[in-house]
Amino acid sequence: MLDVEFAVQKLWEFLREDAYPEDLTSRIVRGVKAEGILLAKSEGVLAGLRFVVPFLTRLGFTVQANLNDSERFSKGQEIAVIRGDGELLLSVERTVLNLLMRLSGIASATREMVEKAKAVNPNVRITGTRKTTPGLRAFEKYAIEVGGGDPHRFGLYDAVLIKDNHIALLGSVREAVMRARKVASFTKIIEVEVSDLKSALEAVEAGAHAILLDNVSPKEAKEVIEEVRRVNGRVIVEVSGGITPDNVVDYALAGPDVISSGYLTHSVRAKDMSLEVKPINVC
Repeated sequence: MLDVEFAVQKLWEFLREDAYPEDLTSRIVRGVKAEGILLAKSEGVLAGLRFVVPFLTRLGFTVQANLNDSERFSKGQEIAVIRGDGELLLSVERTVLNLLMRLSGIASATREMVEKAKAVNPNVRITGTRKTTPGLRAFEKYAIEVGGGDPHRFGLYDAVLIKDNHIALLGSVREAVMRARKVASFTKIIEVEVSDLKSALEAVEAGAHAILLDNVSPKEAKEVIEEVRRVNGRVIVEVSGGITPDNVVDYALAGPDVISSGYLTHSVRAKDMSLEVKPINVC
């Protein structure tokens, strides 16, 4: 789960990118106190408020949060109320909205896929991939967790995942797995990306802990999964490649342990939100 302090520091960087050296336009409201209502303009699952609130608090705002991350919001719902300096509020508006909208879009899509998949395969995990936005990986992985999914690898250091290009350079699945077993600690899982039964069995026989079936149909996935489990029932089977909310049920029915989807971070639509601002009369 994303560390709040880390997230707040990143938000400072995002604000600096947008507002440094100054917000020229918002100088015209200098000295005006304001109230901003963070309003949902679509329905979804909230993600990101957990660290937006402390960020805004450090900027001097008072924040009334009406929801917590992972909770559903409806169209027209007031997510939070922010009060403080009007000039600064307008300067930070887009940074806050951009992040909340994107992360809530990811959390919402993840929740949808988790609910659909688990309805037919209660033990399956929905996970993300490394197809994340540069600079936003920690946030996007957090949003997947908020939606009920598994973040998968955070980086190349997390586990061994032998892909087609590794195999192309070494000549065989078996050679790739044997080398991985020599260079990786016993604490690291070794997974091999395959696209047919022959390669899957070669990976299992070479000692892989998991196989990733990439870009296969649900029917093909089911056949490979059944055979792999007949040979070694302890091997984790993951399916990936073009999986979306529209076809996740078909893949879940094939019986994998894990379904990974790049869609969650590279193709989701941000949830629509706005900040409705008005002046506060100070006596």
